[in-house]
Amino acid sequence: MIKKVSIKDIARKVGVSTALVSYVLNGKAEQARVSKEMAVKISKVAREMNYQPNLLARGLKDGKTKTIGLIVADISNAFFSSLARIIEDEAKQHGYTVIFGSSDEQPGKMADLITALLNRQVDGMIIAPVEHGDAQIQELRRKGISFVLVDRYYQKINTNRVTINNFEASFNAVKLLIKNGYKKPGMLAYDNSLPHMQERIRGYEQALKEAHIRRKPEWLSRIPYATANADMESLLSKLLRGPQAPDSLFFATNSLAVQGLKIINRMGIRVPQELGLISFDEHDAFDFFYSPVTYVSQNLLAIGQETVRLLISQIGDGKKTGPVQLEIPAKLVKRESCGSKPAGKKK
Repeated sequence: MIKKVSIKDIARKVGVSTALVSYVLNGKAEQARVSKEMAVKISKVAREMNYQPNLLARGLKDGKTKTIGLIVADISNAFFSSLARIIEDEAKQHGYTVIFGSSDEQPGKMADLITALLNRQVDGMIIAPVEHGDAQIQELRRKGISFVLVDRYYQKINTNRVTINNFEASFNAVKLLIKNGYKKPGMLAYDNSLPHMQERIRGYEQALKEAHIRRKPEWLSRIPYATANADMESLLSKLLRGPQAPDSLFFATNSLAVQGLKIINRMGIRVPQELGLISFDEHDAFDFFYSPVTYVSQNLLAIGQETVRLLISQIGDGKKTGPVQLEIPAKLVKRESCGSKPAGKKK
């Protein structure tokens, strides 16, 4: 087993005190009036000896480990993996390392991840919360832990968060379907009580209301996250082959859209001639579908950067300000999947 290099080892090799080495390696050389020549020498020896700082030990000493915990729903989802990378890059610019975890939309797993991150002495957390996980967020508040909610939030908890206007984004997407000649828009959403999903549904319903379209109950389908893969084919077959079949679909997430595209293709339904499509969030698969999919584009770069900056400002020098709630604009990327429906075409 290779012995880990310590500050004492470096001090012994350079021939100086451990305190002097500590000042240099912690960026306090100038403050301690260490000469530039000596600071350079110590840093060089530390690199040559492959010195790795003990962040946990440092955290116990000065209260900071320079680490951030990040909990997302599913790191394999394109939205969350892209967001995680942006958060990691932005955190690095501020001298922080990010530790990742996926909750899989399970409150118990989110609770376990929060506990694990607290045990790792992270300075703060960025969390995409799950349904029924509000008790864990309340506990973080009670303990005075710095954290920011991203993408989602809890209606009854007033806390730091960075989101988009889900209602407006959804409303604009469905409004485009109607403008392009689709008079029976349907929607497929997760069966989830969190505000972001409910606001997307509300935007869909408002777009129909303003266009004086009376929605059939069958047009809005809610599917549980845990059984989405297993239930999607039967649900779409029933929806699109039934007597009240919609002439277009708005998918509330990209994961639903990717699953749906495979089934729609197998069913031989032509897009956009027989079925207009729009998805919330983009996915690489959309570019390879024969009719590139229109989607709501969230500004992931701005969301990730602002989330990190907000968290670091909360960590700061320990001072806690009132909750800050940022809303990042989203835009609609128009492509072929919701092109104008041919006049007179009926389902």
